[in-house]
Amino acid sequence: MSLIDSPLPLLDGPSYALEAAALAGGRRLVAGIDEAGRGPLAGPVVAAAVVLDPDAIPEGLDDSKKLTAERREQLFSRIMATAQVAFCAAPVAVIDRLNIRGATLWAMCQALDALPVRPDLALIDGRDVPEGLSCPGQFVIGGDGQSVSIAAASIVAKVVRDRMCQVMDGEHPHYSFARHKGYGTALHLEALATHGPCAFHRTSFAPVMAARR
Repeated sequence: MSLIDSPLPLLDGPSYALEAAALAGGRRLVAGIDEAGRGPLAGPVVAAAVVLDPDAIPEGLDDSKKLTAERREQLFSRIMATAQVAFCAAPVAVIDRLNIRGATLWAMCQALDALPVRPDLALIDGRDVPEGLSCPGQFVIGGDGQSVSIAAASIVAKVVRDRMCQVMDGEHPHYSFARHKGYGTALHLEALATHGPCAFHRTSFAPVMAARR
């Protein structure tokens, strides 16, 4: 029986149950991995890897999408102060070359390898375990709602990517990247139709391809 096949208690949010089961089974260090930015039309996809200190888990960890921007920033600071953290941003060139799924899995491998410690298990949000991962991996569907390590990684990835969108906005203010974070909102599509794509747009995505014609 795998970790994910094991019965889990019904909780209001993510817990340390998967990590505790892995540690009880002989693992020494367990990382959580998640990403932010698969859906946007512009900007990188960011993957983060986090190894929490079981004696210093920040309170309130949850799926980043359920948290306000202010709360994510608060938790980001606490995660950075108490955990081992690394992230990787796959740029648009990698996304257009590998496709978004391939770029996401590549970034996950890079983030795990960038950790200052060497985990012997990675819990990965979603349905994929990347090929070439430097330790055994276990995918967890809806992982950012089950595992605090994955939830922490989701927060790190989201905060890092949002900050990168602020930089993008400063370079190309007419796209309003700081507001929509590159997603295909009406505001973004209107700017794309008016100005055409910029260097931050994913040229392999259909709305961007259409705007280039």
